Amino acid sequence: MHKLVLLLALNALVVCDSVAEQAPSATERASFDSHRAMGHIHSIMRWAPRSIGTLGHARTLSYIAAHLRSEPDMVIVRQEWTEQRDDGGLLRLTNLIARLHPESAQRLILSTHYDSIVRAYRDPNPALRISPMPGANNSASGVALLLEVARVLSRIGKIPLGVDFVFFDGEEGPNALGAGDPNWRALGSPYFARHVRDLYPSQLPRAAVAYDMVCKTNLRLYPEHWSVQSAPDQVRRFWSIGASLAPEAFQANPETAPIGDDQVPLAKIGIPSLLVIDFDYEPWFNTSHDTEDKCSERSLAAVGRTTVAFVTSFPSSP
Repeated sequence: MHKLVLLLALNALVVCDSVAEQAPSATERASFDSHRAMGHIHSIMRWAPRSIGTLGHARTLSYIAAHLRSEPDMVIVRQEWTEQRDDGGLLRLTNLIARLHPESAQRLILSTHYDSIVRAYRDPNPALRISPMPGANNSASGVALLLEVARVLSRIGKIPLGVDFVFFDGEEGPNALGAGDPNWRALGSPYFARHVRDLYPSQLPRAAVAYDMVCKTNLRLYPEHWSVQSAPDQVRRFWSIGASLAPEAFQANPETAPIGDDQVPLAKIGIPSLLVIDFDYEPWFNTSHDTEDKCSERSLAAVGRTTVAFVTSFPSSP
């Protein structure tokens, strides 16, 4: 994962929404199963590396598709294309979109990436820098979160709008090295943005949320700078709900420096987009130690239950 973190003054974000009005019911809070979400991480971790072109990458895509096909009122769409690597080789990529209640004109995007870093290039042990990067937090956590959110939302009855669960390919770049590649660029989310009218010919989604690195123990989530610029109302609402459910995880301020992730291409085409990430993952970031023992069911529950409440309480009109 490549994060373009710039130096800037940190600004406070004032959370002004009414928590009481947006807090979910007890039933909704209990419906997200963090143990089930952790089980998805365990399953996906069997297939490292999961970088583009590997067997693990293909197995992860099949795993995601199989689970989503089993959900009620869900339609699966694939975007398949090729990209050129820096050495001239071709990469075959697939974005997978699962559309819940596809008949609904009003829509919301929930997204993550499923590809991972090819090797643990930041490992403190030089001998391990050529080993596969496990990617429990940086890759598997976002997939696990959205698979469980999809299960919940498909079973709770009427929701105020349709939801598109988007699993982006190629977020770690053409060389699958993320921040370890000086020429990094995301692949899946820009492709999705360029072809957005294929899915939304008349009306863009009301908002988009991107998730990345969301399972760390002692999770701390701060509003991200570009998210605040693109979707200030939705950032306030998401963090307000989060603070009511998991105040230890959701911190209203300070605002983080800009982080380049999959929310940026969507924001650039006019979809209010926000990023949910805990980017403070040292000393394990992109090392051989990004493993399941760094993940917390409590953290997954904090983000998952907040997401369910965010969707189910979404205003019915713009």
